[in-house]
Amino acid sequence: MAFEHTKTEYSQVYDTSLHFSPYFQEYAQSLATQLIEHYDLYNKDIIEIGCGKGFFISLLCKLGNNRGVGFDPAYSETVNDSDGKDQVRFIQDFYSEKYGNYQSDLIVCRHVLEHIQNPKLFLNMIRKAIGNHLDTHVFFEVPNALQIFQRLFIWDIIYEHCSYFTPNSLSLIFSSCGFKVCELAEEYKGQFLCIEARPDNQGVSNYSHTKGKLNQIANYIKSFPNNYQSKVETCRHKLKKIEAKGQSVVVWGAGSKGVTFLNTFKNSEIEYVVDINPNKQGMYIPGTGQKIVPPEFLRSYKPNIIIIMNPIYKNEIKEITNRLGLTINFFYV
Repeated sequence: MAFEHTKTEYSQVYDTSLHFSPYFQEYAQSLATQLIEHYDLYNKDIIEIGCGKGFFISLLCKLGNNRGVGFDPAYSETVNDSDGKDQVRFIQDFYSEKYGNYQSDLIVCRHVLEHIQNPKLFLNMIRKAIGNHLDTHVFFEVPNALQIFQRLFIWDIIYEHCSYFTPNSLSLIFSSCGFKVCELAEEYKGQFLCIEARPDNQGVSNYSHTKGKLNQIANYIKSFPNNYQSKVETCRHKLKKIEAKGQSVVVWGAGSKGVTFLNTFKNSEIEYVVDINPNKQGMYIPGTGQKIVPPEFLRSYKPNIIIIMNPIYKNEIKEITNRLGLTINFFYV
């Protein structure tokens, strides 16, 4: 089974890279360093499932002088290939059982599991591929569903995500697939869940699944429909007030959050979306058609308000607008 996704075409033109953000680059650098030091990854073998353009596995190989194999049907060489790619072999395919002969000291899989229609079948396949190589560790990173239910990050609900994981559910699925959970942490200011595990047929987890935690999550989910509608109406009211004043608005961020937000308010007067990823600039938002522009476009457009889709980048965005000599109000959703 190749574990393809049936709705989104993950081809070479599909680009979800966050590596144009200095803040994200700093996070990736820190994460790679932590993994190398924690697992003594020097002159070792690493596999990354869903490697995208290959930035992270190249970083792991560069920093630890490792050998890597990256699997992703959307991989394509870029003009500015990063250091370390000469130490990586890229396979333009979905990872599946047919690649079980590729053994490694660490298997990395970031922001892939939530796209898999049957994540348990996928994890069982990986466990089977590892076999008796019990020294192999796995590191997975997924969006943190608690951010959606607890903090109402509702723009993270997208059709490409087949599953949403809380710390409890992520730990349980790994334990049920023949892994022992070694570490489980909320990273990137709580937006990501990171899990480290190793093969263990007993499936023992050191993560506590207390009844209190489960009840709390159940309460978040129970109240979510009303909270969701309330947040949507609050944003709709703010947008109408802005439009009534004749103020111009742009959205910053043409990723999934921006697409979901704009398609929720299809009748808004927003014409442009700013994104620092040059591969998105000149393209258009699916469903609503706003043009994606570089930050420099704002010099001439001079919007009154920027809607920031992810507050984690607010300082980065403010630095850019200050450098452009712009005085703009910010609206966080």
